[in-house]
Amino acid sequence: MVASEVRALFAVASRPEVVSLAGGMPNVDALPLENIGELVRQVATEQGSEALQYGSAQGNEALREQICDVMSLEGITASPDDVMVTVGSQQALDLITRVFVDPGDVVLCEAPTYLTAVNTFAAFQADVHHVAMDEEGVVPEALEESLANLTAAGRRVKFFYTIPNFQNPAGVTLSAQRRDRVVEICQRYGLLVLEDNPYGLLRYEGELTTALRAQAPESVIYLGSFSKTLSPGFRIGWVLAPSAVRAKLVLAAESAMLSHSTFNQMVVARYLTNHPWREQIKDFVEMYRDRRDTMISALDTLMPEGTTWTRPQGGFFVWLTLPEGLDSKAMLPRAVNERVAYVPGTGFFANDDGHRNMRLSFCYPTPDRIREGVRRLSGVIQSEISLRDTFGSTSAPTTGDQAGPTPELP
Repeated sequence: MVASEVRALFAVASRPEVVSLAGGMPNVDALPLENIGELVRQVATEQGSEALQYGSAQGNEALREQICDVMSLEGITASPDDVMVTVGSQQALDLITRVFVDPGDVVLCEAPTYLTAVNTFAAFQADVHHVAMDEEGVVPEALEESLANLTAAGRRVKFFYTIPNFQNPAGVTLSAQRRDRVVEICQRYGLLVLEDNPYGLLRYEGELTTALRAQAPESVIYLGSFSKTLSPGFRIGWVLAPSAVRAKLVLAAESAMLSHSTFNQMVVARYLTNHPWREQIKDFVEMYRDRRDTMISALDTLMPEGTTWTRPQGGFFVWLTLPEGLDSKAMLPRAVNERVAYVPGTGFFANDDGHRNMRLSFCYPTPDRIREGVRRLSGVIQSEISLRDTFGSTSAPTTGDQAGPTPELP
């Protein structure tokens, strides 16, 4: 486990004068906070003797049934017995890695991938191998080639970790045509798929996609979360796994934390029962769509030539690629000095790639702040281009001693 070498910069970036396009924090102010407060009061006064007690490591049964209803929106048919509640989907990542990975085992991930997943796999001494992506998600031919090469080398691959919908950090979505191919390749190699889907219901255009889990229930472990569609503060996620795997995950959870917060689970269960949560998700979609459109429009208008970016259909993130010779990690202190922040791309890779990339988040700032943040960022990039043209590359070569992870932001 390693500490972030640039966390101090993000302490500065949290100041109100800095426009942060960094953290993927949901805008919880859009929730009906008075209603949430009333739900909390009801649980405390009507169910307090149960809500304030220890609970099951598998999670509240009523909530697990409701989670099955949520997953059905993406084509998943599941039994509550195969669902385990977790402390956000991040705990599910940790428990699954703990159960499956021995030191030296290989974990396949998209390139780039969720930075805290990389850190989790590394903490259990997994050997992370990346599989190429493009605008349609992971490339099936690259996945098959990686598996063939690793198998021929006698390496043990434990699972393929993927975020198929509005990927963090790239914002891309695995196309329908590729989903069947990815599942088929993994089944042929006897490989588990770890499907992480925190953003799937936050689609701003097109139709909801069918989950990989719906296509292959016995070979896909599915991770979900209420952090993006309700609130991250409740810390309620879940994992849906084949029964034998789920039993091992419950044992691992018991050894880690005995049981989850019974109180928080009961509040979320009451929210799903008494609040029109589907309409709330629609409200979130409208708000985030406007912010996504604002960011894309600002990038189109203000970014200098040679800069490119993804155009997400949902989720929270845009993945920006800088012109040749620029380094997002080296540029970050200068950007914060100009009162704008982002996450450098290097932390989303296990192999120190991503120096020309950055992740921009549009979910939290208001549209006006997004436009201002992109304006400031454009000015920083323009200055870096001028320095490059005058003095050569502004990239800062790193060694193993200098390189480190970027901040662990959601």
